[in-house]
Amino acid sequence: MAWEQQAAVILAVIIGTLFAIVYALRVLILLERRIARIDMHIELMAKSILKDEEEIESMLKKHKKR
Repeated sequence: MAWEQQAAVILAVIIGTLFAIVYALRVLILLERRIARIDMHIELMAKSILKDEEEIESMLKKHKKR
């Protein structure tokens, strides 16, 4: 009887640990997706800033020619 109860407790601990690992992996995947989305937005902002800077430089070059 005692051995069956100990086995049930050990099995419950193992299953709980596995569920915790799966949940942690799920959280890590969600965080990775969120970070990837943030990275994409930063890249788009950098491209936009670069485009604006190139426009300003071309306007300054035209202005200096006068």
